[in-house]
Amino acid sequence: MNMDQMGSPRAPQLFMSTTELSRYVQKVFPQAESYGWSVRDLAPGNITVVMNAGDDHLRPGGTVSGPTMFALADITAYLLVLAHIGEVALAVTTNLSINFLSKPKPGALIGQGRLLKLGKRLAVCEIHILSAGSETVIAQATATYSIPPDRPAGMDN
Repeated sequence: MNMDQMGSPRAPQLFMSTTELSRYVQKVFPQAESYGWSVRDLAPGNITVVMNAGDDHLRPGGTVSGPTMFALADITAYLLVLAHIGEVALAVTTNLSINFLSKPKPGALIGQGRLLKLGKRLAVCEIHILSAGSETVIAQATATYSIPPDRPAGMDN
């Protein structure tokens, strides 16, 4: 997080709205649409992304597959980082670790992302994944994104 002149942490600033973010990702990464995600909420330091886990996302036993939840964690982190750095298509995942905590049912999955650190070259996010209508975290992930040096003007972190 950035520090103000007194050395206190300040809230990260959004550089894109929900609509701008969705349009930009559809333009530069149209393959991401195949996951059926949508941004439900966006605020400084936080994002909520919804993805419908249908029959194509199930593994034997009728549970949502791990790769599906991994994809939700990754797209949630990507969207969160872009919302805070602007149109930087080449921000890439350098690490993503996920813990599967309980068995999810098919249907809408919610990715709740929180920006832990936003620096000049790296961003670190935590993502909790829940089934819609439940308070139980079914997976927890930590993602680190590399931010390329070419960034929009006005970025001071």
